[in-house]
Amino acid sequence: MLGKFAEHFSFLVLTKYPLWVYNKNKEIPLGGICEVHMEKLCECCGKTKERDEKEYQSLLNRLSRIEGQVRGIRGMVENSAYCTDILMQVSAVSAALNAFNKELLANHIRTCVAKDIRDGKDETVDELVATLQKLMK
Repeated sequence: MLGKFAEHFSFLVLTKYPLWVYNKNKEIPLGGICEVHMEKLCECCGKTKERDEKEYQSLLNRLSRIEGQVRGIRGMVENSAYCTDILMQVSAVSAALNAFNKELLANHIRTCVAKDIRDGKDETVDELVATLQKLMK
């Protein structure tokens, strides 16, 4: 009985969006759907940003360091490290993520937001305010 239910549920889920939205594991890939139109990201909604080499490398370097810190925390847990030592490392990762967000946000305001305001796209300010509210939760 459960098998038929699971099969039916799977069918419902897989028909909710067009088939080209799903990856080979029948999951919806991250960023694969336009949040506005609930369709595959299209030219009008899919926002991207061309980053200069310096910004690109800086962001990737920060993320690489954060990845290393997280792997270190995993190793600490696997090796039964003392709780407060792990908590201090988690705090360091949190601070590193905040620094990443600050850099990315500053670059976003200097480039994307400033350009859109110059182009008369006032909705960008609303988007920025919404983003800041989400970041400050």
